[in-house]
Amino acid sequence: MAKKPKKQSGGTPATVALTASGTAFTVHAYDHDPASPSYGEEAAEALGVSPDRVFKTLVADVDGELTVAVVPVAGSLDLKALAAAAGGKRATMADPTAAERTTGYVRGGISPLGQRKRLRTVLDASARSHPTICVSAGRRGLEVELAASDLAELTGATFAEIARG
Repeated sequence: MAKKPKKQSGGTPATVALTASGTAFTVHAYDHDPASPSYGEEAAEALGVSPDRVFKTLVADVDGELTVAVVPVAGSLDLKALAAAAGGKRATMADPTAAERTTGYVRGGISPLGQRKRLRTVLDASARSHPTICVSAGRRGLEVELAASDLAELTGATFAEIARG
């Protein structure tokens, strides 16, 4: 009688996708404080990494299409620049419930990788200036570090200047 394979546990859809792709990455876990006002800044501080190397994943609505913007936590998203980069006219932040339902992740833990539905993704051009960047691994308190070029390849992202500040 054949044994059933053991179910893998502990991974997120993001880390499972990275492992399956063979991409080099490092997972960083830290104790998330629910009272923290900024998930991204909390991650940068906990990991001892410059906030311009830790990127937050934001979901916006560009002319009726949900679009992922990946920008440094040290700055903010320029919605006009995102709309232009995505070939649209107008961008607004997506409804949080729609973002969670579409990506399969909770707010504060949305990863650009392993989303339930693959969305158009735009990665801020500043990511190219770092050997590696950190993005959410799909859970609050869990980051994944990888090369920006690998992130772009895995998500089909385009690079554009979409951050300010």
